[in-house]
Amino acid sequence: PSSWYTSITNMAIFGFLYVGICLALGLFLAILLDQKIRGEGLLRPIFLYPMALSFIVTGVAWKWFLDPGLGLEQTLHHFGWTSFHFDWIKNKDFVIYTVVIAGVWQASGFVMAMFLAGLRGIDGEIMKAAQIDGASPFQLYRRIVIPLLRPIFLSAFIVLAHMAIKSYDLVVALTSGGPGGSAWLPSNFMYEYTFKRNEMAVGSASAIIMLMTISALIVPYLYSELKEKAR
Repeated sequence: PSSWYTSITNMAIFGFLYVGICLALGLFLAILLDQKIRGEGLLRPIFLYPMALSFIVTGVAWKWFLDPGLGLEQTLHHFGWTSFHFDWIKNKDFVIYTVVIAGVWQASGFVMAMFLAGLRGIDGEIMKAAQIDGASPFQLYRRIVIPLLRPIFLSAFIVLAHMAIKSYDLVVALTSGGPGGSAWLPSNFMYEYTFKRNEMAVGSASAIIMLMTISALIVPYLYSELKEKAR
């Protein structure tokens, strides 16, 4: 069905942007906090707080914030910026990007915590030796720190990809599926065809495809971890 094509396209857009932005933003925030800035003890729980919320709460909160007649657009109109328009949540061509925004807001703090733990575990002697050799801060992170964080990158990627594939409740709470199902992900497609349209064959096939996709991510990761432990 065309709705399956829409859900797969949305999954590609959402997965790429969600995972990519969360990794980049999480790494940036972790590096920032690793500089021993003042107020770190306050900033860490602020960044981590969204992860404590369910997708339903996140979706509803961002639905209110992005609603043109209620949230950001209406607020700026009250302040006199009447030319500002932000109706992505009601635009079938852009509604999937609102799901990306809400998802990144929720998960980037968790990724930051993973990277920060990795940064704090790096041997300081390695960093000092590189600085003595004349390495600039950019070279230090590019050639030493980031390569040492590869296991964290892999773990964060697996977690984020898994969350992206099963992001059903976020889409429902935020967009109710979007105009004409334009924000559907494969999970929404599976639920719609299985439990609402009673087309069990189509729903089961889509569920199997989702299971195979998750397995393609999890199995190689588990294999590499077990192989590493065996060594």
